[in-house]
Amino acid sequence: MAATGDDAAAMDSISRAPAAQLAALNAAASTSSPAGAEGPEDVAESPVVVLKKPSTNSDGGVETAEEAVEPAEPDINELCTDMFEKMAIFLQGELTGTCEDYRLLENMNKLTSLKYMEMKDISINISRNLQDLNNKYASLQPYLDQINQIEEQVSSLEQAAYKLDAYSKKLEARFKKLEKR
Repeated sequence: MAATGDDAAAMDSISRAPAAQLAALNAAASTSSPAGAEGPEDVAESPVVVLKKPSTNSDGGVETAEEAVEPAEPDINELCTDMFEKMAIFLQGELTGTCEDYRLLENMNKLTSLKYMEMKDISINISRNLQDLNNKYASLQPYLDQINQIEEQVSSLEQAAYKLDAYSKKLEARFKKLEKR
């Protein structure tokens, strides 16, 4: 049922009073806060309710309300500038971290290169020493061959000595046998 007369005027004054207070608060907040200090979260917390004035239509003076509309950003340029400055700081930090990572990799590569150079020098020395040992072994090879020949001759002389010893024992046994007769 629609309100008429004094009831409608009272309801109208009640609905206008909070809207006027909210508008005054929003104006005071935008002038008292420093530039760029109001973030998107502050704006979201203070929506302004805008009510339509009672319209006189054929429904008998029914009051209708509009949706709550958030106020426009007070200074979008300042907010964008602030966002870009913060984004630049963030990206600078990311790039600095990446540069530090590359410097670390460069230092690690240099150290690894030095270690491989040391290992190369060591392997060259080992190769040189091995070649010297092979040359010395090659120069000693004729003497080693002579030692092997002498060893073979000594073993054949040893076999001949054993045979001679066995033969001399047989001769001794025969001689004793002949002597006893």
